[in-house]
Formats: sequence, structure tokens, C-alpha cells
Amino acid sequence: MAEKRYTLPMIPLRGLTIFPYMVIHFDIGREKSIRALEEAFMKNQLIFVTTQKDPELEDPSIEDVYKVGTITKVKQMLKLPGELIRILVEGISRAEIDKVTREDEFFEVEVVEKEEQAEIEKTPELEALMRSVVSAFEEYVNMTSRVPIESLYNVISIEEPGRLADMIAAHISLSTAQNQELLECFDVKKRLEILLGFLMKELEILKIEREINAKVRSQIDKLQKEYYLREQLKAIKAELGETEDFDSEIEEYERKIEEKDLPEEVRKKAKEELKRLSKMPPGSAEASVVRTYLDWILELPWNYETEDILDLKRAQRILDEDHYGLKKVKERIIEFLAVRAFYNKVKSPILCLVGPPGVGKTSLGRSIAKAMNRKFVRLSLGGVRDEAEIRGHRRTYVGAIPGGIINSIKIAGSKNPVFLLDEIDKMSSDFRGDPASAMLEVLDPEQNSTFRDHYLDLPFDLSKVLFITTANTTDTIPAPLLDRMEVIYISGYTEEEKFHIAKGYLIPKILKEHGVPDNKIIIQDSAIKGIISEYTREAGVRGLEKHLATIVRKAIRKIMEDNVPYVKVGKKNLQSYLGKPLFRPDKANEKSEIGTVMGLAWTRVGGEILTVEASIMPGSGKLNLTGQLGDVMKESAQAGLSYIRANAERLGIDKDFYKNVDIHIHVPEGSIPKDGPSAGVTMVTAMVSALVKVPVRKDVAMTGEITLTGRVLPIGGVKEKVLAAHRAGIKRVILPMENKRDLDEIPQSVKKKLEFKFVERIDEVLEYALVKEEKHEN
Repeated sequence: MAEKRYTLPMIPLRGLTIFPYMVIHFDIGREKSIRALEEAFMKNQLIFVTTQKDPELEDPSIEDVYKVGTITKVKQMLKLPGELIRILVEGISRAEIDKVTREDEFFEVEVVEKEEQAEIEKTPELEALMRSVVSAFEEYVNMTSRVPIESLYNVISIEEPGRLADMIAAHISLSTAQNQELLECFDVKKRLEILLGFLMKELEILKIEREINAKVRSQIDKLQKEYYLREQLKAIKAELGETEDFDSEIEEYERKIEEKDLPEEVRKKAKEELKRLSKMPPGSAEASVVRTYLDWILELPWNYETEDILDLKRAQRILDEDHYGLKKVKERIIEFLAVRAFYNKVKSPILCLVGPPGVGKTSLGRSIAKAMNRKFVRLSLGGVRDEAEIRGHRRTYVGAIPGGIINSIKIAGSKNPVFLLDEIDKMSSDFRGDPASAMLEVLDPEQNSTFRDHYLDLPFDLSKVLFITTANTTDTIPAPLLDRMEVIYISGYTEEEKFHIAKGYLIPKILKEHGVPDNKIIIQDSAIKGIISEYTREAGVRGLEKHLATIVRKAIRKIMEDNVPYVKVGKKNLQSYLGKPLFRPDKANEKSEIGTVMGLAWTRVGGEILTVEASIMPGSGKLNLTGQLGDVMKESAQAGLSYIRANAERLGIDKDFYKNVDIHIHVPEGSIPKDGPSAGVTMVTAMVSALVKVPVRKDVAMTGEITLTGRVLPIGGVKEKVLAAHRAGIKRVILPMENKRDLDEIPQSVKKKLEFKFVERIDEVLEYALVKEEKHEN
């Protein structure tokens, strides 16, 4: 090839390759391209065109275009609206960029023209190659409508092999990379071979397209035939007086079953039911039952689940924003999220939050769902007696529906919600079955992946549901059910915690619910502390919330009636909003008394102060117990009396005292049932105090189980009992030695204000609790 050099303006093309001998028009609008065109018109109307490597680039550099392009001559130029110019060019020859001479206002390059030989020896091999290419092009033209037949006649008359290759390449649909490969191939014979390969590949694709089109056409013909038959069937049904809505309903169900992402077993069952429905009279009762069943199948989220957000810091922030304290529960949830982030196939735990009312068990479930970005559903189990409320009724019953579990999953709309089972300790059973037994499958991670509701009779995967149950006590939860759950105990709040909850959570929430701006009603700290100490005596904060809501309502009325800009509520004017105080701030004994001891008890609503009174009177050794005491508590009193009789002399009591006196033990608030062994030391101390006529310290409270040998055994509910003592103003607490480890659960702010005495024997209790002789004047 002879080389010629030209310095020409350059236009980069997007998605277009121009071959020699090719006449084509295209639009240009880029400022650089327009200036290059102007430069060409000022000279010899020659311009170098090459293709961009990335057609998306708006302002390409010289590195972004292919080196090999085409020298073209501009034949015609037409200005279009919007600053576009349409030009008609004719390809002259291949050329390759040697160097760039200008690229400021437009591209100007020095190119080397790649001229082909004027005469190429037509060997038999080259002749055969040209014929194969022409033959393939003829077949291509016959199979596609994109190339006009006239182009075929123009091409087959070309005798020069190079020109033949370029003209055919210009007429077939190839990718930019394929076009560029042909343009960069300067060897004519090799160019024809490459072109033949591209043509054969295109012909193969066209054949496949034709087969697909034939299949689609036959399918369309079949559908048209079916449509015609259906129309005839509808006409026949119309003559018979049958409605056509039923057919459209069946079609709608078919479409939904196909579109819905269903497990294979569920899809098969749905199709069977739909087949049954299509054979039934539309208005029959059985058809209505099948419709309802299909609706349930199609509305359940069989395979849809929300994506967890496993950001531990975000989750911790949300939990802290919504709830004050509750450290153990928050730690467990963050641990679960951490494990899920580490290994996403971990099974969800079954958490059981146990604690007194009003400590935030139910609302905690909503916060967990928010922290994990999951849906939240709640099912109350209080008073549930029928197993069908959990598992559903079988479809043989009239009006059968799925149970509460499947119904709640449908409401959630995802198969992995946070599912709160509220008041699980308040389920009961009767002749309709035991719902607690039905819950065994639901709350077992090993079984609930194939939970079968009686109504659906299909396996539904509950393994990704995060179940959280709540209870006030574990005593009434069956042992097998309790064994499946991870129990987290939530104790009552201290006065300091209640203050923070009221200030940071309850007051803003109540003001928002009543539509009150923060500066309209100001509840001072002294008022909050006054409500806590004088108007509520509870483990949770529900009563506190009610009193705060009362204040807000009365304050709004005052604002409206008196037309005042704001209302301020403090300790001094608290009674005008809430009335007289319901409790005395200090419930401890005002003075040390003989036979009166402060005990500590645990109830379902938290810890309580339990006063035990013992009185001695002439008699014959009887022991009277009053105050609605349970059997265990009565037995503790009997064991305590036996210990006193066995150790009378050592305790400074006449060994025959029981022959001459009766002992009466009374626990005030007689309308409230009381039971448990933890009042043993309290009753022994009261009896000894009464017998030896020595007062018991006024600021001491105690708890512990007594044995016949005088040992003090550990008890439960230490935190609740200590908090109750703190609320009542007690200064000293006697606890069994083995309960010393439970002190870790008690807030530091409470421990600082109390003095703890840990004992192993009742002698230590008496030594500490009874007032010494020199202090008897108290």
C-alpha cells in the first residue's frame, strides 16, 4: 500500500462507522464538530471521521476514539432547528491517525491514508471467497426486510474485492466493535473472511428468529381459535341464562396463581381447588367456601420477607430512644442482631419478657421491630381457651377461618415480622382443647418451619418470625412451653428511673397526643417526683402516665377557660389537679414496736411491703393465723414456732411458754391473699419480739425462708423486694446470704441508700433486728 499524509479536521461519531464508498447522512450538534465542519468547508471539504469507543461520552478526548477511521468528502449540509446540522458525506479511503495537530477549538489530525492496490490478483481462492460472501449476503437480504432489494443488485455487480467487502458491511447490521474490526483490516482477503464469518453468524440468528416467530404465530393462531371457541361458549351460556362473570373470575384466579410467588406444594393445591371451583355452580355454598380458601392462599406472604437492617448502633439508638433502662432485653436484642449480621441463617430466638404490668413489655416489641426494620404484629392470648384460635378451624366447619397466627402473618404482609404474643401466662383450656399445647409447635424453632394451620392444611414457614412473648409470671406457663422460650425478667422501676421515664418519654408523648406545644404546659420536676411518691405505688409507669394525662387535660381546660398563655404545674399546686395524695411518702414504721416487723413480698405487680404483727395473750398454746394466708405461709409460721420452742432457753424465753399463752399472727390488708415461704424469718422475728417484749427496729425490713433448725434459705424476687423497701423509706434490709449474688441486679442509686445485712441463721436476724436494751427508749 502506498502511503499519503493529510492534515484534516476530525469529527468523532457515536455508534456509527463509515466505510469507503459509503454515502450516508448524519447529524452533528457538538460545538467542536461544527467548527471542524466549518474548517473543512474553508479548505477542500475533506474531513476525517472515526468512532468513539464509548458512545455515552459527551466531550471525548483523542484517547477516547479509534485510531483507524475514514477520510470522507462532505457533499451536502443542511441546518436543522435546535442548532443541529445534517450533513451528507461519501467515504473515500481508510486512514490512521499519526498525530494530533490541534484539539482546542476542534480536533485536527495528521492521518496516513491506507490506499488499497488498484489491481488485486483474483486467485481462484479469492474468487470463491467473494462468491461465498455474495451468496451469504443474498440469503441475508431474503431473510430480512431491513435491506432493500435494489441494494443487492448494486452490490453483486461490484468486482473489486475490497469495495465489495465495504459495501456489504455498510448494508448489514453489525455491532460497533465488528464494524471497527472490518475497518481496521487492511488485508482484503482477510477482510472478506471476517465478513463471511459475521454474515454466517447473522444468518444463524435470523434463522432462530424465524423459528421463534413461527412458534409465536402458531401459538397466536391457537389462542385465536380458543378465543373463538370461548366466545361461542359464552353465547351458548347466555342462551341458557348462565352468567359469564364466573368464567372471568376463574381466569382472574388463574392469572393470580401464576403471578404469585408460591411454593410448589401450595401452587399445586391452589390449582386443584380452582379446578374444583370451575366445575361447581357459581352460586353454591361450596363455591363460596373454595373462593374464600383461594383468597387466603393468594393473600399470604409465602415467600415475601422484609430486609433486616443489621446496624447495631442504629438499633441501640432506637431502643434507647423508645425505652429507658431495660438493659438486659436491649443487650439480648443487640446480640441477636450481631449474630444475624455475622451469619444470616441463624434461627430466631423465642424471647419471653416477664415482669409486672406497666414496665414496657408490649411497647418493647414495637421498638424491636422498628430497630430491625421489620413489620410488627400483636396477638393477645389473655383469656384464649380454644385451640382453634391458634391453629384455626378445619374447612369442614361452617364459617371456618385460619387461626390467629396465620391471620396475623397475613396482616403483617411478610413472613418475617416481629410477632408479639401478649399475656401468654393468661391462656387457659377447656373442652375445646388446650391452646398452650398448640403454641408448642409455633414456638419451637425446630418445628415451626412447617407449621400447619387446620384451615389451610398447608405448611407455612414461621422459622423467620421473631416471636416475643410477654407474661406477668411464669408460674402459670406450662413447663414444656416455658422450656422453648428464653426468659428475660424485667423488674420494676426505681423512683429515679420513673422520673427519667416521665420526663423523657411520657410527658412529650402525652403532650403530642393532646396537640399541646411544649411551652404551653410546663410540668416541673418537683411535680413529677410528687406524683411518683404520693400518687402511685407501682412497679411500672402506667399509673404515672394516667396521672400525667389527667394533669394535661385539666391544664388544657384551664388554658381554654381562663385564657392564660401557659400553665405551670409544681409540687405546691399538684393537689389542685390530682386531689389529695393517695400514699404517704414514707411507709416505714414511725417507731420501733414490739411484735411488729416489716417483711418484703413479691407479687405479680412487683414488690410490696408486708407488715407482720404478733400478739401474745393468755391461753393454752394455740397459734392463730389471720390475713388470708396461704398454706405455705401457714406452714412457715408453724415451722417458726417449732424453732422457737426448741430454742426457747437460748432465746431468753420460758421453755414452757406455749402452755400458758396463745400466739396470734396477723398480716394486715386481710382482703388480699398472701402466700409463699419468704415471710418465715419475718414471722419468727415478730413472735420472738412479742415473747421477749423487745421492739423491732423501725427502719428494718426482712425476707427469707426459715427451717426447723434455724437456717435462713434463699428466696426469689430480690430486686422487686428491695425496690419496694426503697420506695417505703426503709434504711436496712435483711437478706439470706445466698441472695448476695442478686445484688448485681439492683441499681447503684438504690444500693447507696440502703444498708444490707446478709444472714445464714435466724439468730443473726434477731441480733440485728431487735432493739438493744440501751436503745429501748426508741
